[in-house]
Amino acid sequence: MKKALIATFATIFATKSSGGNLVEPMMEPEVVEAGTGSSGGAMLVPILLILLLAAAAASGGSDAPLE
Repeated sequence: MKKALIATFATIFATKSSGGNLVEPMMEPEVVEAGTGSSGGAMLVPILLILLLAAAAASGGSDAPLE
């Protein structure tokens, strides 16, 4: 009977000590990479600059005096 009582107490204390706790596990945040946009907008500025320079060169004044 004494050995059965010791075994019972050992079992009770062993299960309580290894029971764990109710803390939620820490999850690592999910990494999401943002996709890059199309490069069509990047080409708009140089094209407009070239058109502006071409328009300025085409409408350049002459050195002839006005009459």
